[in-house]
Amino acid sequence: MKANQYKILVVDDERDICRALEFLLTREGYKVVTTYNGEDALKKIETDDFDLVITDLKMEGIDGMELLDRAFGMNPNLIMIMMTAFASVESAVTAMKKGASDYIVKPFINEDVKMTVRRLLEHKKVLMENLVLRQQLSQRFGSRQFVGGSPQIHKVFEVLEKVIPTRSNILVLGESGTGKGVIAEIVHSNSQRKDKPFIAINCSAIPENLLESELFGYRKGAFTGAAADKKGLITMADQGTLFLDEIGDMPMPLQAKLLKVLETGEVQPLGDTKSFFVDVRLIAATNKHLEEQIEKGLFREDLYYRLNVIEVTVPPLRERKEDIAVLARHFVEQFSKENNKTVSDISDEALEALNSYPWPGNIRELRNVIERAVVLTNSSRIGVAELAGKIKEQQGIRGAQTLKDRLEYYEEKIIRDGLRTHDGNKEAVARELGVDLATLYRKIKKLGIADG
Repeated sequence: MKANQYKILVVDDERDICRALEFLLTREGYKVVTTYNGEDALKKIETDDFDLVITDLKMEGIDGMELLDRAFGMNPNLIMIMMTAFASVESAVTAMKKGASDYIVKPFINEDVKMTVRRLLEHKKVLMENLVLRQQLSQRFGSRQFVGGSPQIHKVFEVLEKVIPTRSNILVLGESGTGKGVIAEIVHSNSQRKDKPFIAINCSAIPENLLESELFGYRKGAFTGAAADKKGLITMADQGTLFLDEIGDMPMPLQAKLLKVLETGEVQPLGDTKSFFVDVRLIAATNKHLEEQIEKGLFREDLYYRLNVIEVTVPPLRERKEDIAVLARHFVEQFSKENNKTVSDISDEALEALNSYPWPGNIRELRNVIERAVVLTNSSRIGVAELAGKIKEQQGIRGAQTLKDRLEYYEEKIIRDGLRTHDGNKEAVARELGVDLATLYRKIKKLGIADG
C-alpha cells in the first residue's frame, strides 16, 4: 500500500501544531485532515475512514483520553498516537495501556514523527495482509492455527490442497517445532474422514515395549499386568487418521509390524491369534533424514516407500524470515489476552533481534519467547529487554557491525544501568547523564525499554 492511500487525522487545539504536522505528513505522501477539538474529531471519525489519528492529550472539552475511548468504539482497528509535553508522559503511557499505539513528546522531532507513523502503518499493513492470508487459509482448510504468508508456506499449502481429498499416506518432514502436527490436523479436518477419529502418538516419547501395546493393543493375559483387553491406537483410528509423530525413532521390530498393517490392512493385537481389518489413513512425521537412517540400518527402506507416497516438507523458521514478525505479533495478541495484559506491539529493535536469531527450536521456541516477554513486560510494547538472554546476546555488541549499531548498544546499556541504579527514577537518570528529560524519554521509547 502506498503512503498516499493512508488517511491521517490530526487533532490539536494548537493550530500551529496541526499545520506543522499536516505539512510534514503531506510531504510524506499521506492524506491529512486536521481539526482543533475532540468533538469535531469524533464527527470526522464517525463519517470517514481514517487509518491513524494523532491527537493531543490535553484539550478543552473532549480530551485525548476520552477521544481514545470513544474512537475505538467507532473503529477498533484505528491507530491512535497521543501527543503530550514531556511533563505528562506518564499520562501518555496510561493511554497506551488503554490501547494507544504510541506517543509523541512535544516539542517533537520531525524524523521521530515520520518514523513512528511509518512504523505503525507498516505494522497495520502486515496485520491486514496476514488477516487476509489467514482468512484464505481458513476458507480453504478450516484452520486458523497455521500463521504465515511466506512463499515457502504457500507452497506447502498448494501441495496440501491437492493431497487432502485423496486416500494417500503422507510423510511430513521438518525440524522440531516447525508445525508438523498442525499440518496433520489440517489434513484430517479437511478430508472426507474429518468426522472420524484423529489419533496421534509421538513415537519417541514412549518406550519400545509400551509403544507396541499402545499401537496394536492386547488381549487379557498377553503379558504380566494385562488384566483386561486393550484396543490399540491403530484400531481406534479405524475409518479416520493415524498420526505417527517422530516415526524416525520407531524401533525396527515395530517398523516391520507397521509395514504389515500398511500392506494388508490387518492389525493383530498382542496375545491374539486373529487379525482385524482397519481402514486408516496414515500421516507420519519426522525431523530425521530417513534416507540416512536407511543407510545406517535404522529404518526400513520398504516402510519408507510405503510412507512416502506424498512428501510435505515444512521449512524451518530461519528460512522464512518474512513470517517471524507475523508470528511474533500473533503470539503477542494471543498471550496478551490469555494473561489479561495490554501488550499490543513489539519494538523495531526487538523485531530486529528476533529476525537475526537462528531459531533452532523454530515456531515452538518463538512462541515460548513471546509468552515469556508478554508476561514479564510492564509496557504496552515488548522491547529487547524482555527477550530471552540468548536472543539479546545474539543482538548484542558481538553482532553489531557498524559504528551506529555499537553506539546504540552501549547507549541502551547505559540507560538500563541508570534506571536500575535509580530504581526507575527517570529524572535522576537524566541528571546523571546530562540530558533533559524529554530526550531521555525519546531514547527510552526508541530503544524499546519497558516502562516501569
